[in-house]
Amino acid sequence: MTPDRRPRRTEARPKREDARPARDDARPKPEAPPIPPEVKYEDLDKEVRARLRSLSKGNAEDIGRHLMMVGLLLEDDPETAYLHAQVAVSRGGRIDAVREVAALAAYATGRYAEALRELRTVRRLSGSVEHLAMEADCERGLRRPERAVALSQSPEAGRLSPEAAVELKIVLAGARLDMGDPEAALLTLQRIEPPNEESAARVREATVDALRALGRDDEAEDLASTLPDWDAEAGEEVEEVVVYDLEEDPEEEKT
Repeated sequence: MTPDRRPRRTEARPKREDARPARDDARPKPEAPPIPPEVKYEDLDKEVRARLRSLSKGNAEDIGRHLMMVGLLLEDDPETAYLHAQVAVSRGGRIDAVREVAALAAYATGRYAEALRELRTVRRLSGSVEHLAMEADCERGLRRPERAVALSQSPEAGRLSPEAAVELKIVLAGARLDMGDPEAALLTLQRIEPPNEESAARVREATVDALRALGRDDEAEDLASTLPDWDAEAGEEVEEVVVYDLEEDPEEEKT
């Protein structure tokens, strides 16, 4: 299971200051947190290992184990996961999968400016736009909802998968809430056609926030009662977390 790449909710996010880092090759080397011996490089997804083959064998194995630690720790100990991600970036920052994991860790710890820079690097290295919703949510975290709106209207938005397109529209609704327009937020959500039940649940979750912002608390509570227990589901998934590549489908491992 990959670390959750979805923007988490539509509520306004607090701004967190984080300084712009130096160039990758000039960054101070972070101290590496310990890795349990049972975390084996051989257990890393094969597509991620393939992305690391341009590195020396020892370096690839070291980075791969740190990436696995990010996946294992991101839910319960995001700050330590972030440290593992920083070590991986310091030793393999030209690999798109490494920068993606660094972005996820920065995002999970509220370092939105850093996450945004990493996501843009991932897009440049890989050509993938699947993290556009997270980029937009980072803009919200930096108190720039108008930039989130602009991203939702960009040409890249038209290249998203159905699931990623839903996530971007949910973030757009959140940006509308940030801008004091809950009516527009609700309308945005009502126009979404979810491709599956998980996306539909995500839309309902966001709709609860919009209804509450409109003072329609009874409707919000009724809708909230239909939502899945995300925390319980995440708790079940944490034990199986593995870092996957940008477009890796875990089901392919079974074929």
